[in-house]
Amino acid sequence: MEKRKVMYIVIIIVCIIAIILGVYYQIFADKVVTENMMSEPENIVEDNNADNPEDLLKEFNNLFNNTFNKQGYDTSNIKRFQSLESEDIVYKAYDVKQEVDGKYSLDIKLPAFNIDNQEVPAGYNSKTQSIFANKVTSIVTGANQYTIYNIDYVAYINDGILSLTIKSTLKEGNNPQRNIVLSYNYNIETGESVTLDEVLEKYNISKNEVNKKINTQVKEASKQAEKISEATGQNMYKRDLTNAMYLTENVNNFLVGKNGEIYIIYAYGNNSLTSEIDIIKIN
Repeated sequence: MEKRKVMYIVIIIVCIIAIILGVYYQIFADKVVTENMMSEPENIVEDNNADNPEDLLKEFNNLFNNTFNKQGYDTSNIKRFQSLESEDIVYKAYDVKQEVDGKYSLDIKLPAFNIDNQEVPAGYNSKTQSIFANKVTSIVTGANQYTIYNIDYVAYINDGILSLTIKSTLKEGNNPQRNIVLSYNYNIETGESVTLDEVLEKYNISKNEVNKKINTQVKEASKQAEKISEATGQNMYKRDLTNAMYLTENVNNFLVGKNGEIYIIYAYGNNSLTSEIDIIKIN
């Protein structure tokens, strides 16, 4: 009889413990689920390391003072064109400031390469002529709406790499303003064009890290553009973050600056009616 009472008491105690554990688990489990629902998934990380796109663009625009900065590099032994022996290997080929009422306003500072018997610089000059100089001619000879066209440039030599970037602003009639940017990067010692990946390798900079920075900066610029669009109703250029142009191996526009800093340039006006430019700076 005593054994039976003890057994009943044990069963009752076990049941009470089970009930308590069940209630505790239910409360604890609900709390965990709630906390997990409120927290970010581990693979979604908000990157707060983006530079201010407006500050980067302002810094980039301030570089264009129409100068060739050799930074101590000796260019005296590079063969120049016979008719331009007094000019440096990058010189101001066009310097025009002209305005005709009702037709156009021009402020043109257009550079050219003065390197003889070299196929690559000759190709650069041909491209500059077709994109920029021919546009000046077409405006002067046949503008049918008031046009504002400005061109500036800047060039540097760093470790034998000559880096030249030309930037233009074009406003034709009521069309949106376009900013068009073209860069050339030339290895003076080998006579070949230089890619961004080659520059990164030369300075021992990780491609993966640069690709991450590009992604971060373009996302930030895209967010800012969306905010402006929502606040003003203005149509802003929409960036396609999946586009392969945002990989280093596909970057054509970049400038190696005064202290070897690299400015990666996404000038959307090169192919669209927009003035928007994204700049990624690699120190």
